Amino acid sequence: MRARLFEHRVFLPLLLLAAVLRVVTMLGYQSVMWFPDSYDYVGAAQRMEPGLIRPSGYPLLLWLVEDLHSLVVVAALQHLMGLGVAVMIYGLLRRRFGAPGWVASLAAVPVLFDAFQIQLEHMVLSDTLFVFLVVAAVCVLMGERLGTRQAALAGSLLGLAALTRSVGIPLLMIGVVYLAVRRAGWRPVVTLVATCALPIVCYLQWYNAHHGRLELTRSSGVFLYSRSMAFADCEKMRPPAEEMPLCVAADPDNRKAAGSYVWGPFAPVRRIPGGAFNEEQNRLAGSFAKRAMLAQPGDYLRIVAIDVARTFQWGHPVYPEEFTYSHYLFRDTAVRPPEHVIPTLQAYQPGRVTTKVVDPYAGFMQGYQRHVYLRGSVLGLILAAGLAWAFAGRRRGAGVALLPWSLSGVLIVVPAATAQFDYRYALAAVPLACLAAGAAFCRGGRGAPGAAAPSAGPEDAPADRDTADAAGASESREESPVGVS
Repeated sequence: MRARLFEHRVFLPLLLLAAVLRVVTMLGYQSVMWFPDSYDYVGAAQRMEPGLIRPSGYPLLLWLVEDLHSLVVVAALQHLMGLGVAVMIYGLLRRRFGAPGWVASLAAVPVLFDAFQIQLEHMVLSDTLFVFLVVAAVCVLMGERLGTRQAALAGSLLGLAALTRSVGIPLLMIGVVYLAVRRAGWRPVVTLVATCALPIVCYLQWYNAHHGRLELTRSSGVFLYSRSMAFADCEKMRPPAEEMPLCVAADPDNRKAAGSYVWGPFAPVRRIPGGAFNEEQNRLAGSFAKRAMLAQPGDYLRIVAIDVARTFQWGHPVYPEEFTYSHYLFRDTAVRPPEHVIPTLQAYQPGRVTTKVVDPYAGFMQGYQRHVYLRGSVLGLILAAGLAWAFAGRRRGAGVALLPWSLSGVLIVVPAATAQFDYRYALAAVPLACLAAGAAFCRGGRGAPGAAAPSAGPEDAPADRDTADAAGASESREESPVGVS
């Protein structure tokens, strides 16, 4: 037992220190921190019906622990998920890729110590659960064995992730491509797709029973419209009369952040009668956005590129505007929920629901956050290094790192293409980028300690090396179609 603990002498102190930081956060900000989306999540958990704006995977988690009537439990559970993500990264790199302790520990450091990550775990938001599900699915897919059981587990996790945040839907396609490249056989591919689709199909039926339509949300068109507001020019796109109320006279360079065109009191979508996020509003907004993108493709791509580039800036300037950004900070005054939602929150947790700020713990986390977080430029270097090592070592199986690397890229690009850049969206890409860099380094880095498989066996046989070279990943005979578990 001591020998096994000694193997992790680098990681265990880091894990303990990261846990202490989360305890300090819970002592300094009691019991949770609030974001405007939080109130909808709690309400959906109590009504237990599919939401119109967001998928209800996260409210399902809140519903499962509702009988405890404690948001402290929710915060503690999310902090454990954050630590669990770091443990999964470390464990996969050590066991699957033979990474030295310092390499695997370094890959987990951003998840363990990024102050914005810790703060996000302490809010009633779906992000931590989403990242936990996606990283768990990736760890299953990158394991040594890849049969139908592993594909079923990974597919289920990806399906639940898609119901937690809709940005998870495109991740399935990357998983299918990955299985094809690994030559896993048709059974794992079909199993992955079927098990991912099952929870989504069940959710669609549930949504249809409540709202009369087979869809995940009634907000996709509205959010896409908000994205188009950064460049849409009605003189160029010439919308039909029914979409004219959605036009904005202000010059695109002088317009507000995208969210203002969804939530602002004078948002143009409110000109469409029927209430917020009604069917007609979503249809017209989506049609307007697609028309703008087709009429001004260059402007659309330019705006997406600008928002993607924000991910890799060195500092953390206020964006998209002060109101939203302030929610991502440990502050000396708490965000008070609006009066009209307090009864709903108190039904979930009786008593005090306003965040209580307690010093010296809160003051420590405020100072910590000003200095300790992953710079966007460093994230860019991690992604660049991971990609370079993956291609350099693809004959030694480093190509397997392209799975988390591609997923990380999707989580950066898709929000910028469909809504807007947001710091919390970028945080979801960090664990996958670090996992990709660690895996690629161990298999493909120049002189990397883990360039060979961790242990000798059938997977090292020359006959299988040729297959691995063609597929871009090193596989064992256990992972072939005839070795389905």
